[in-house]
Amino acid sequence: MDSYLIQVNGHGDHTPMLDVHLKTNGNSMSLGKVKGRKPRWAVRASEMSKKTFNPVRAIVDSMKVEPNPKKAMISLSLGDPTVFGNLPTNDEVTQAVKEVLDSGRYNGYAPSVGYQSCREAVAAYYNCPEAPLEAQDVILTSGCSQAIELALAVLANPGQNILVPRPGFSLYKTLALSMGIEVKLYNLLPEKAWEIDLKHLESLVDEKTACLIVNNPSNPCGSVFSKSHLQKILAVASRQCVPILADEIYGDMVFADCKYEPIATLSTSVPILSCGGLAKRWLVPGWRMGWILIHDRRDIFGNEIRDGLLRLSQRILGPCTIVQGALERILHRTPPEFYHNTLSILKSNADLCYAALSAIPGLQPVRPAGAMYLMVEIEMEHFPEFENDVEFTERLISEQSVFCLPATCFEYPNFFRVVITVPEEMILEACSRIQEFCEMHYQGAEGAQDLECDK
Repeated sequence: MDSYLIQVNGHGDHTPMLDVHLKTNGNSMSLGKVKGRKPRWAVRASEMSKKTFNPVRAIVDSMKVEPNPKKAMISLSLGDPTVFGNLPTNDEVTQAVKEVLDSGRYNGYAPSVGYQSCREAVAAYYNCPEAPLEAQDVILTSGCSQAIELALAVLANPGQNILVPRPGFSLYKTLALSMGIEVKLYNLLPEKAWEIDLKHLESLVDEKTACLIVNNPSNPCGSVFSKSHLQKILAVASRQCVPILADEIYGDMVFADCKYEPIATLSTSVPILSCGGLAKRWLVPGWRMGWILIHDRRDIFGNEIRDGLLRLSQRILGPCTIVQGALERILHRTPPEFYHNTLSILKSNADLCYAALSAIPGLQPVRPAGAMYLMVEIEMEHFPEFENDVEFTERLISEQSVFCLPATCFEYPNFFRVVITVPEEMILEACSRIQEFCEMHYQGAEGAQDLECDK
C-alpha cells in the first residue's frame, strides 16, 4: 500500500517550506522542496464593477460649477416627482401601507417572485382580452430598474448586443455594459415627435442581437408612440425574430389628447417582457415596487425564460413585503381622479414650458405628449461661445441657478431635458431665467461668424 508523508520544515526566520516525500512499495522518494504561498493583500475591484458606468452621474459629477448665489437654485434635472411636495401620492395609497404595517403580517420573507396574491392583483390590473395575464406571468421586483436588470440578464449573454433608443434612459447602457453586453443605439427622430427611425433600427440587427428595448412613454423625450407606429416596430421585431423588452414605467401617464397603447396588446407573435411599477404613476419612486409582465402567447419564451427569471429573482429574494401587502388595494382602490389631477398638472406645466421656450431665439423645444419630461434643442450655431450642451447647461447654472440635464447624458448632444413635475411658479421663473440667459449669449448669423473669426 502506498503512503504519503508531507513535512513542513521551518527554521528561525526562514520561509516555511513543504518537504514532500512519497513512500511507494517500501522505497522512499523525495519530490523536493516547494515554496509555500506568502500571504499578501491584493484586493481589487471586480471586472463587473469596472465596467459599470452611469453616464448621467459621470457628466453631472464632472460639472464643477457653483450656482449664482444671488438666485435661488431651481433644479429641473431630477426625474423624481416627490422632490417639491406638489405631487403627493393619494391618501388611499398611504393608508393601504399603514394598515399593512400595523397588521404585522408582512414582516417576513416572501417568495422571491412575490406573494401569489400580489402577483394575482397585478395580473388582474393589467389583464385584457388583447393581452391576457395570469399570476404566473408576473414577477415582482425591487422597482422598475430591477425589472429591467432581470429582463436584460435573462435575455442576453456577454458578447451579445441589445438595441437601445437614442436619446434614451441611461440605465440600459449602464446595466448592459456591466454584464458584458454590447449596446447598439437606434435613432429617435425629433422632427417626428421622437418616433423611431425604423430603417436605422432594422439595420442594426445581427445574429448576436438579443433584444430590442422600446421605452414608451419616453424618458427623456416625453413622447408617446401611436398605435400605428408601435405596429411598425412590432413588424420589425417579428421579421427579425427579436424579443422586446418594453419599459412602460410611464404607462398611462399620457395627456388627454393622446392614447397610450401597451405594446403587448398589439401583437400575438412577438414575445415581450414588459417592465413597470408604482414609481411614477403612483408617485412613490422610493417604495421600490416594480414588476415584469411576461407576454408569450406563441410560447416562444417557453419555460426557459420563466425559469431563468425565477432563478435570477432568487438572488435578492424579491421586493419590499410591506408594499407587496398593500399592492392590491393600491392598484384597485386608488381613485381615478388622482390620476386625472396628476396628469392635469403635468399637462399644464408642459404647455407653459413649451410655449415659453418656443418664444426664445436659439431654442427649439419638442412638444411632449406624456411622462414627465420635455426635450429642448439648442441651436448651437447661435451660441458659439459654448462648445456643446454640457457647457451651455453649466453656464446656465452658474449665471441663472437653473439646472437642466444636458442631453449628452442620453447620448444626444446639443439638447437638454426639462423635468415638468416642479410647481408652476418654478416652471415660469425657470423659463424666464432661461430666456434671460439665451438673450445674453445669443448671436445672430453675422455675430456668430464674427466670433468664429475672432477665434
